[in-house]
Amino acid sequence: MGEVIIPYKPRKWSVLFHNSLERWQVLVLHRRAGKTTAMINHLQRSALDDDLEHRRLKYLAPQLSDKDIGTLLRARYYGLIFPTYTQAKTVAWEMLKYYAQNIPRVIKNESELSIKYPNGSTLRLFGSDNVDSLRGIAFWGLGFDEYSQQPPNIFSEVLSKSLADHLGYAIFGGTIKGKNQLFRTYEAFKNDPKAFTLWQDIDKSLATEEGATITLLKQAIKDDEELVRKGLMTQEEFDQEWYLSPTAAVKGAVYASEISEAMRDGRIGIVPYDKVLKVYTIWDRGVGANLVVGFFQRAFGQLRLIDVWQGQNHDGLPQAIKVLQNKPYIYGRHFGPHDIEATDASTGKTWAETASGLGVKFDVVPDIGVIEGIHAGRMAFSRLWIDEKKCQLFIDAISAYHYEYDSKRGMFKELPYHDFASHFGDMWRYAAIIEESFTNENEETVGRWEETKFDIY
Repeated sequence: MGEVIIPYKPRKWSVLFHNSLERWQVLVLHRRAGKTTAMINHLQRSALDDDLEHRRLKYLAPQLSDKDIGTLLRARYYGLIFPTYTQAKTVAWEMLKYYAQNIPRVIKNESELSIKYPNGSTLRLFGSDNVDSLRGIAFWGLGFDEYSQQPPNIFSEVLSKSLADHLGYAIFGGTIKGKNQLFRTYEAFKNDPKAFTLWQDIDKSLATEEGATITLLKQAIKDDEELVRKGLMTQEEFDQEWYLSPTAAVKGAVYASEISEAMRDGRIGIVPYDKVLKVYTIWDRGVGANLVVGFFQRAFGQLRLIDVWQGQNHDGLPQAIKVLQNKPYIYGRHFGPHDIEATDASTGKTWAETASGLGVKFDVVPDIGVIEGIHAGRMAFSRLWIDEKKCQLFIDAISAYHYEYDSKRGMFKELPYHDFASHFGDMWRYAAIIEESFTNENEETVGRWEETKFDIY
């Protein structure tokens, strides 16, 4: 193919990143640090450079022969994943085409946001809002851009095994949005010699980088500081975007102040199961990741979230009930939203009727509307204690549960944005509405299902 010039000049921080052959790479950088540009070019170079991928695989699996590696190298597949498909299209697609423009015989697929290179390899952009589009692909490399805004289980549940066939690598990149999966991933790998990690705030970039962009960023920092002084930007927003503050709230977060208060009060930590108290479950109806269950206890004015469960793949009601059956809890009542009484066309039964046949009797949470329900959630949050280990999915989701900003009207919309966080947000809203029903009195309900057994197909 001859020499091809890619119109990309890496920043100094990215040179070390591009030279890394490690499987796990974590990039925590301030806003406008060039993360997306670097990840696109990192993945594109892997797709183009057979020798590089041969060297990387030999480094990771020295027991493989050169012949075996050569056989594996054919038609490689790479992916760069954004929080939404719209972001992938608007933020990165034109950028990807720009950096591929000088490569001869590339095939651009506008509908799939993919580029196929002359050696048969492919680089494609995805949105994490359509996880099913990612299933079944054997990736050689993956990048997660703004990983903190993606579903917490997207890698562990959906995509980690898609890299197994080729010991593919994963890049977890973004700007911190609280202590969620990006923060935890960095903390897990920061002292691991078998991983590449980078944490760089704006001060480090201004001190080490150069060029026109850095000159403009220096002015942008001064302008933002003035916006903070004028009250047009919060100090938390400034610290989060430029200085990677993990304690700053997500912009527009529904329960921002309530979560911060719970952290300050020490109400997020170890919250053990009290065997004397009954456990009440709150459900948000759905299939797979849309199906969530919260396990609550209540005593001494405290509302305790001791456990949560979220479905995987195509898990439905039978699988969820099996999970409840296998936990050691003594249950009080089980609550679901009003739509559990809607008839399912495929079965001719309501969700509540199907559950009853499997040993669970549901009570319906009153439908008071989303806005009033969120108000109840805010009021109840001051009494909420959360087990940090068992309820990490809830903590991630409720921290990311946010209102969508309407740029045309210059204000947040009235209802929260619907994404992966919504289901835990709804579950908490239902819990707050019926909190007074957690009485610990003797209700006629299923206990540990000691005599209730059923098969799940």
